[in-house]
Amino acid sequence: MHVEICCNSVLSARNAKRGGAYRIELCQALGEGGTTPSAAAIEYCAKELNLQTRVLIRPRGGNFVYDKEDMKLILRDIEIAYIYGAHAVVVGFLTQDGDIDMIKTREAVRAAAGLQVTFHRAFDECRNPLDALERIIDCGCSKLLTSGCAPTAMEGRQMLRDLVRRAGDRIDIIGASGVTVDNVRQLVMDTGLHEVHGSLKHTIYGLTCTDSDQVREFMTITNDFPNKPPFNI
Repeated sequence: MHVEICCNSVLSARNAKRGGAYRIELCQALGEGGTTPSAAAIEYCAKELNLQTRVLIRPRGGNFVYDKEDMKLILRDIEIAYIYGAHAVVVGFLTQDGDIDMIKTREAVRAAAGLQVTFHRAFDECRNPLDALERIIDCGCSKLLTSGCAPTAMEGRQMLRDLVRRAGDRIDIIGASGVTVDNVRQLVMDTGLHEVHGSLKHTIYGLTCTDSDQVREFMTITNDFPNKPPFNI
């Protein structure tokens, strides 16, 4: 099992590492669904904390339909992420009709200069998920982060199972949204997922950040899976 912790700050990244995590998706402004973090935060997580740092590239909240000016920022942020030590970038592009924007996705993959590229939960707003999966693979993305087109991964288990089967070894499916210590075992057994993503956060003194105790428990649960978990599929 591969575990990715969603971290909205350097503090969250420190807590994730303290809990035993080795891989994070770094972002900020989770209240807007996440936006691109600072260069300093990327460098600190990748080089000081020595975490596998996958950087969300999203210049603003709102929809995933981007114009030329948005793309200038996106491509520059991909370059900055690479310069400051990111291991991968996380992007997502849709057309106004709700299809994968293959032109912009391919442009982002080219700009990543060999870094892995994850297509994020913009996928969950597409109109034809199985067709969208094929388009994302064709664009050269390495991973797909998704809740199975539902509000949470547990609610999207049927679609996640279908995506895992359809993807085969062509792309890694990462189950995300509402994944917790209480449900990750069932989620994996019901879907066949080999990668999961959780924020595992708490709020203390008005500050919302990753909780190292939850991360530690999450890592213990997922580390207990054998190489081929006893899937219910």
